[in-house]
Amino acid sequence: MRQTAIAILALGIPFGAFADINGNGSLASGGGFAFDTGQNSATGDIVFTGSSITFQGSAKGGVISGFSGATSYGELTLQILQSLAPMASNAPIPASSLSVGTIVAVQTNGGNGAKFLVTAISNATLTFEFTTFGASSGGGGQIGPTLTDVLNNSSYTPNGFPNSGVAPSTLIVIRGADLANPGSQAILQDTTKGLPTTLNGASASVSAAGKTYPLAFYYAIPTQAAAVLPAAVPPGTATLNYSIGGSTASISFNVVSSAYGIDVYDGNLAVAQDSLSGSLIDFTHSAKPGQIVTIWGSGLGSDSADSDTTYISAPHTISTPVQIWLGGVQATTVQYSGSSVYPGVHIILFTVPQGVSDSCFNPLIVVTGNGNPVDSNPTVMPVMSNGGVCTDTYTGLNGTMVGTLLTQTNVRSGTVFVGQSTGPAAAGGGAQVNDAALANFQQVTNSSFVSGVASVGACTINQAFSTSGTSTSTGLNAGAVTVTGPSGTPVSLQTIPGVAGEYVAQLPAGSIPSSGGTFAFHGSGATGANTVGTLDASISFPNPLIAWTNQSAAAMVTRSAGQTYNWTAGAPGTYVIMTGSASAHNVFGGYTCVAPVEAGTFTVPPYILYGLPAGNGTSTIENSTKFTSFAATGLDFGYAIGYVSFSANSVYQ
Repeated sequence: MRQTAIAILALGIPFGAFADINGNGSLASGGGFAFDTGQNSATGDIVFTGSSITFQGSAKGGVISGFSGATSYGELTLQILQSLAPMASNAPIPASSLSVGTIVAVQTNGGNGAKFLVTAISNATLTFEFTTFGASSGGGGQIGPTLTDVLNNSSYTPNGFPNSGVAPSTLIVIRGADLANPGSQAILQDTTKGLPTTLNGASASVSAAGKTYPLAFYYAIPTQAAAVLPAAVPPGTATLNYSIGGSTASISFNVVSSAYGIDVYDGNLAVAQDSLSGSLIDFTHSAKPGQIVTIWGSGLGSDSADSDTTYISAPHTISTPVQIWLGGVQATTVQYSGSSVYPGVHIILFTVPQGVSDSCFNPLIVVTGNGNPVDSNPTVMPVMSNGGVCTDTYTGLNGTMVGTLLTQTNVRSGTVFVGQSTGPAAAGGGAQVNDAALANFQQVTNSSFVSGVASVGACTINQAFSTSGTSTSTGLNAGAVTVTGPSGTPVSLQTIPGVAGEYVAQLPAGSIPSSGGTFAFHGSGATGANTVGTLDASISFPNPLIAWTNQSAAAMVTRSAGQTYNWTAGAPGTYVIMTGSASAHNVFGGYTCVAPVEAGTFTVPPYILYGLPAGNGTSTIENSTKFTSFAATGLDFGYAIGYVSFSANSVYQ
């Protein structure tokens, strides 16, 4: 039973609707973009002229004031965009209003709500991250198959990233529309009997270097199919040919020597088990230093010794060089890396190294290859010195709490924070300083909060993917919310009309003084459905605030050399969060690192920077106050936090 469960996790079958389009765009001067399809288009919703953004057709929108940066971008829901719709305009947005971190709302020609975050801008090019809510790139009523992409089934890394592409002997996922007979179910085929080359009306092959290779299916449903890329397919450009009902569609994709993907579950938890007992590692059964662990995935490289289609009784090693990084520490002992008993599924056995922090969220990354190392997708593995339930000093969570929240269909949470962000200097002016207070109260259904988190002393990679989630969010009414800072004057946070749960106040410049101080939040509470009771929370900033002492070094970052941050001051006993991002070729990648404020310095290692595309982007350093929890009727948990951040424009090469 356990082996069956591990096999299902290893195959990583996602179930969910592709409701939103998420991705990255890049426009040269004169180029247009259609948010309904997520594609560059001269007849799309916007055109970038170099000096402004102009709206096309019936599309309209505007810059969202009071919100900026990746954190605020992630918090903007469809409900918020809908509440801002009456303020949308078809007036051009001048480039002078579009600095890095600016968020723009768009009402598309197709009637959908969209948002985009400016990640780089010049007179010649605009790059951005975007989400179009409620759109679908698949369409309907088509005759014959439509192909969207071909990806590693474990990592789902899209084209354009340094670690994209699929290796021979990899379990791949083919996504699109009309890929199987209507009503076909995702039933895994029995590898002991051999995987079929025809399933649910579909067949497929790969053409490369003048040869054609049939594919064997694990499953095929109308929106996607999983198959094994044969070991004999050579690296380079290949073409997938997919046939059903007498019609054939083709798509090109990139075959690489190796690009490992780690299987995940519960959001971003690595599929890993104790190599001796077979027990699954999770938030209440942590790994411990010295333990031999098996991780499951795919993409180590060509394995001509084993079958592409049939259960393997005696698996073989694959010669691809492998590095394992767990919580920022490299594993010195790798016992095995190669095929599993299942075609296209690869396992790695390694010893958990000493020195890994006790944490629920230690980043686990596999690096393959020589000369040009390739990162896996970033995942998480809990580690504790004595195993058992994990605890996390940075977030204050423990494994029992995390496990409980992950099993809840609905999680009701509240967040209040005060922040000061200093952005890059605007053209012809000084640095842009923004002080703001925000509060957010939401009931989230079918969500996960595991990805994008790093343990203290470690880094994780953030790569913007199209996702298949079905999570929904409902705002909670907390009544009237105020914040009182060191000045002693209460400031009322304003609700966004028609949207419960979101509160914001733009604070006067200097509201967070260099000498720090305390901010007290008070919520009057509300009664009835979807409400929160009375609440009080406080945030204390240190004296003095953090200072970034080598900001100029961030202007040019050589990925192979690492990136060093130096700082002084900050809140004692807290942490410094360093983030960087870069965009190129319509992809947007970044990293997040966490270090104790007392360290005064931290170097982002090269293997992390290799996960970013070479291109323009930003570097940011942030010191957060200690997480302070608060309780209120109607919430599963609540926390308050303050932050001070500095951002600089960077070129990653």
